[in-house]
Formats: sequence, structure tokens, C-alpha cells
Amino acid sequence: MQNIIDRFISYVTIDTQSNPKFKSTPSTKKQWDLANKLVEELKAIGMQDVTIDKKAYIMATLPSNVEHEVPVIGFVSHFDTSPDFSGTNVNPQIITDYDGNDIVLNEEQNIILSPDYFKDLLQYKRQTLITTDGTTLLGADDKAGITEIVTAMEYLINNPEIKHGKIQVGFTPDEEIGRGAHFFDVEKFGAEWAYTMDGSQIGELEYENFNAAGAKITFKGKSVHPGYAKGKMINSMLIANDFISQLPANEVPEKTKGYEGFYHVHHFNGSLEETVVELIIRDHDSKLFEKRKKNIQKIVDKINAKFEKQFGEAIAIVEIEDQYYNMKEKVLPVKHIVDIAEKAMLELNIKPIIKPIRGGTDGSQLSYMGLPCPNIFAGGHNFHGKYEYVPVESMQKAVEVIVKIAELTALPNFGLEEKAEIETEEKIKPKKEKKSKKEKEKKDKKKAKARAKAKSKSKDKKKKKK
Repeated sequence: MQNIIDRFISYVTIDTQSNPKFKSTPSTKKQWDLANKLVEELKAIGMQDVTIDKKAYIMATLPSNVEHEVPVIGFVSHFDTSPDFSGTNVNPQIITDYDGNDIVLNEEQNIILSPDYFKDLLQYKRQTLITTDGTTLLGADDKAGITEIVTAMEYLINNPEIKHGKIQVGFTPDEEIGRGAHFFDVEKFGAEWAYTMDGSQIGELEYENFNAAGAKITFKGKSVHPGYAKGKMINSMLIANDFISQLPANEVPEKTKGYEGFYHVHHFNGSLEETVVELIIRDHDSKLFEKRKKNIQKIVDKINAKFEKQFGEAIAIVEIEDQYYNMKEKVLPVKHIVDIAEKAMLELNIKPIIKPIRGGTDGSQLSYMGLPCPNIFAGGHNFHGKYEYVPVESMQKAVEVIVKIAELTALPNFGLEEKAEIETEEKIKPKKEKKSKKEKEKKDKKKAKARAKAKSKSKDKKKKKK
């Protein structure tokens, strides 16, 4: 496992934080530092056709080592880290043989990673954890995924007795700001399907995610001397607060789970004259997703109607933009790609945890671009903050899952058991006919018995008359 630790640390100590304020791709120049390193590393381990384009999208190929035809598959991860928390001067700590107690991340600042609060820690007792020093995020999202893909490819190259088809590898910038797949060349990638290695705890296997949109509402105010403001002043900040208060109070991230959607106000910046509110809209159900967007418009229309009546003009402008959609619609028609990953985990004694993603991945967008792309665990926890950590054993298992998927894909029917053929109407029909024949025979027997009984009664009556 030391090679995994060394490789991972070499990645996370390079700052690759993305920034939504910049429209370039990648959004930050520092992402190139890791991108260029990855290109050289992929070449060094023996990958072929290693390329990086002008926007820092990396692709590489591991050729097939079997003679029969096998579908081309891919593995994808992103190398940027979240803008939510600092990724500068990441100083990883290695906790060997974790004992289940509190982990002091930063003694000076009294920052503690405690199982009392982060209960998932307890499932990793006696394992090796990599944590932050309490001052930055770690970057396991998604440098753990990159580590696993590179390590798995290296393993397959060094162990040619493991049979596999052609495998494509793709690394993307700017996933954390929702742009990771925007310039991904699906045709050039050339895979029939792929997997993002971007999930959390060991066992996660996901093919459902949120439908997502972003909304920006600009509220216009009117500045008037406070002493003479009655009936004239419009305080845009108060109007913005009124808008927020009309959103469903319990439909927020901190009060929802599973398939429950939400509204999340993440930006509020204002003055008396103008206030901008930005929020994200999330829901797994497409109908509820559309309903949420309409609700935003409805609240804005209500506010505008009020002020148009009072001041003769609308004071709120709303912009709503869809970001990505639930990949389920694109993955279900090719459900065997999920079944292969599930079988790979089961063969490695990993319990699959199939649940909806409460977020999105590059795979969400890639699935709608013609590359169905479920998500597999990368092992990390508590992404986007100072409490982020990753168990090394989980990363090792993720490597094994990648290798096993490669093996299964090269087998007849992908190593999956033959599924019972769905009976057509034609096949069902004879059974119904057979059943009705039996019923007819049963009825005939009943009628015969009834006739015999009637005859017997008739004879008895005749005897009595005599």
C-alpha cells in the first residue's frame, strides 16, 4: 500500500483549487501543475496515446491484451479541488493502526477529528488513515480517484496475465465548479461506457444523482434620505430577505437526505440599491425539479407584482440555468454496466452500497453526452473541508475493483449470470391456454358429478312413487 500512499501524497500537495469566478478552462493556472505531472506519470508507467489538450483534459489508453472483441471501457476522475476551502500547502498526516479515538489534526488551533461527531471513523479501526493538518482540505476528492486509476493501470501493465479489453483513462479540470465535462471529447475518448471514481465510502456504487440548476436573483432598490424615505425608499436587502423567507424552511441541505431535494442559498451580497442572491436547486425527481424552478419564478413574480402596484415597476430579475441532470435515465437502458461493477465488488467481498448521489459528478454530464458513466467509491470522507480523510485500505480496494471490472468486461457476458429471458406474450399465451384447459376439465367433471347426482335423486323419487 505504500505506493498508493506515496502517489496520493504527491498529488494532494499540489494546489489545484478551481475558481468559479474565472471563465477560462481550467479556471486556475495552478491546475496545470498536476495535469502536466499526470501526463508524464502516465507515460512513465507505460500507458499509450497519452494526450493533454489546450484546456488540460488528459486522455490515455491501455490497449487490449485479448484477441476477441471486448467493449472499450473508461475510468474518469477530476484533479481540481473545491473552492469551498483552502487547498494551499496541504500537509497530510498519516495515522497508522487507527485506535478509534479522537485524532488531533491541529493542537495549536484545537482542531479534532472525533468519532463522536464523525461516526464513520469507527468502521476504520486498525486501518491507516490520511488526514489534513486542520488548516486545509485534503483533496481526496478526487485525487484519491486519480491515484486509484493510475495505480490500477500500472498493475494491469505489470501483470499481463490478467486479461482485459481496451481501457481509456480520462482526467478532467474544474469538476468542482460544474464544468468538468464541458469540453470532454467523448468521441475521441472512444469508450462504450465509463466509471467515475469519485464516490465516498467503500462500497458506494451510484447511478442516480440530482437534477441541478443554479438561480441568480437581482433585487433593485431606491436610495432616499432615511429621514424622508416613507413611501419612497426600497431597501433591496430587505426585499432579498423577504424572498429567502418565502422558500420552504425545511427544504434545505441541512434538513434533507436520501431522495429529498432542496434549495440552497449560497451567496448573498447587497447594498440598499442592489442585492444579489444566488442559490442552487436540487431534486432527483425531474417533475419536482421543474416544480422547484417554477416556485422560484412564482416568488419573484409575487414580489414584482407587489412593487409594480406600489411603484409602477418590477424590482426583481431572476436567471435560472440548468447545470446537469439525473444520469439514471441514461444508465438504466445499459444497466449491465452497473451489474458489472456490483459483481466486481461482491467478488472482492465488498458490500455494494447502491444509493442516490446527493450531488453530481462528471459522469452526470457525460451520460447525457453519450457516455453512460456510473460512479464508484474512491474512499474519502468529509470532502471540501478540514475534516476530510481517506482510509488507505479503501483506496487499495478501489484499485482492486478497477482491475476486477477490467477482467469481467473481457469475459463472455461480462461474467454475469444469464438472466431469465423475459416471457413474451406469445410464450405466456400457451400457458394460459393450458390453464384454461385444466379449468374446463375441472368444470366438466363437476357437471358430470352434478348430472350423476341428479340422476340418482331422480331414481330415488321414482322408487318412492312405486
